[in-house]
Amino acid sequence: MRDRNRDPKPLGSEGPMARIARILAARGLDPAAEPVHDSPEPIAALEAAETRIPLRYRSAVGDHPQVEAWVREVASKAVPPGKGARRQVHMGPSLLFVGSTGTGKTHLAYGAIRSLIGAEVGVRWHATTAADLYADLRPRAGVDTERELRAVSRCPLLILDDLGAARASEWTEEITYRLINHRYNEMLPTMITTNLPIRDLRTAVGDRVASRLAEMTERVVLTGTDRRRGSTA
Repeated sequence: MRDRNRDPKPLGSEGPMARIARILAARGLDPAAEPVHDSPEPIAALEAAETRIPLRYRSAVGDHPQVEAWVREVASKAVPPGKGARRQVHMGPSLLFVGSTGTGKTHLAYGAIRSLIGAEVGVRWHATTAADLYADLRPRAGVDTERELRAVSRCPLLILDDLGAARASEWTEEITYRLINHRYNEMLPTMITTNLPIRDLRTAVGDRVASRLAEMTERVVLTGTDRRRGSTA
């Protein structure tokens, strides 16, 4: 039977610091011995993404004005998949990075992904070179390459690196068209890099792809010398 003469303990009378100390003590931790961190904890989503980003680009930053504007626009169009869920990349413009070898095109593309995640936007993304894409989609036994093409085509955010660098054929032109056409129709954000001048890119990918790229992408022209050669000089 409850003792009515005992004064009930008011809720919350323990105090937040006392509760924290009690919880730490229960876990065998001494709060006085725990280091104090002045800097915020790393963003878990960014840490997870960086396991997929190539080592060379894990500290990449999207510090180009056009890239920063693109990140803001894509983030503004992000929508939550359900009530209370984190906003996800849904649709938005695309970027075409144009410049000679070693001018930082791929660096900026990965930097843009890191910036989106840093803006607390959920990003399902895929990155590949054009040459690797064609290699992965070559018909071979036991592999449903049509399914693989659909997965890449429908990915909310795609990096397609070195477009126009692989040897062109009717088959590669058709694959590129199907990929770009789907992303064009669905307005899925895509970051494409190329070393080719625009007139040569048109020859490499064909008029149908070039026409869609002209409308769906903002061109980011990068100039300068090859940074890779400079870093080893």
